[in-house]
Parts: sequence; structure tokens; C-alpha cells
Amino acid sequence: MPWWSWRPGSAAGNPPDADGDSAVRSTVRVGVPAQREPSRTGIPAEATKTEESEQISQVTLARIGKALDLLDIRFLADGGGSLLAMWERHAVLFTLEGPDDEILVMRARPHSTVPPDWADRAYRVVNEWNHTRRFCKAYVGDPTERGQLPIYAELQVPLAAGAHDPLLVEMLDCGAAVATSFVDWLHDEGALL
Repeated sequence: MPWWSWRPGSAAGNPPDADGDSAVRSTVRVGVPAQREPSRTGIPAEATKTEESEQISQVTLARIGKALDLLDIRFLADGGGSLLAMWERHAVLFTLEGPDDEILVMRARPHSTVPPDWADRAYRVVNEWNHTRRFCKAYVGDPTERGQLPIYAELQVPLAAGAHDPLLVEMLDCGAAVATSFVDWLHDEGALL
């Protein structure tokens, strides 16, 4: 199922993770998350060094949900292994992919799309982002059912070795902040949306 066609619902059927917690069970939080500030530094005090947070462990959807809670990012759990946070201009998918769910994926998609006759401009603008910015790679997606072109920004991090809590929180914060920067840039400097 494509990530943009999610339905809010209970993830109550999710099995417990290694800590015995259910993986984001019916954690549907409503409301628009606060705007991410790209210049914001630091991570919440709750994620700072403690003996427990220093332990490197497998990254699970439940841990991603807890980290998003620490960052005050509201999200929907689709029950199929993905979390979706929505802002005024865009949505960000947080999920684990790969043969062993070892790759953290943060995929942003602006709500606005591009008409097909703007395809050349869209490719130029996205290429400019990729040439001049770090972290997220950007790309023009396949046409929608209405023939419009969606734009994406994506950050993938292999985490087969695991991660400790402060690093996971920092990566998610970075992904959310860069997604906001990307979408703002598309609307302003990029003049695409």
C-alpha cells in the first residue's frame, strides 16, 4: 500500500518488541506537529545520557515512536510498520525497510504536486537541491492517477548495528527539520510549488 493512502487505525495487532512493549499500539495522536526549526540545536533533555540511553540496541518502530514523542512530533501509526507525521505543507513517513528492517527511512512529500508540463523545471529544481544541500536526496516521483508529479525528499540510514537513544532522536530530528527546509525551499527559493 502506498504511504500516502494510509488510513488511521489501530496497530493493536503489532507484536511486542524486545523490551516487551507493543510496537506503537493505537498511538494515533491528532493535531498538526509544531513546525520544525532547521536552526534548532540539541536534543530534548529526556533523551540525554543515562545508562539506559547509552545502550546500543536494535532500532524498532516502537523506539522510533518514543523518539518522535520526545521530539513532540505527532504521528499516525498505520498498523503495517510505518508512522506518518503531517505538517501544513508536507508529510513525513518514518519506517524501517530492508531485508531485516535495518534501514531507517524518512521520506517527505509535499502536499502540493507539479503539473506534467512543469516536469523539466521540476527536475532542474530537484537537481539544484541535490547539488547544494546535505542529508536528504530529492527526486520527482512517478505521475499520480491524475497525472501530477509528486516531489519527494528522502533520508535513509543503515542501522543493522543498532543505535543508542540520543543518536536515534538526533537523526529523526534532523530528518524532520531538513524535510521542512526542503518544502519551504520548494515554495520559496525553488519556486516550484
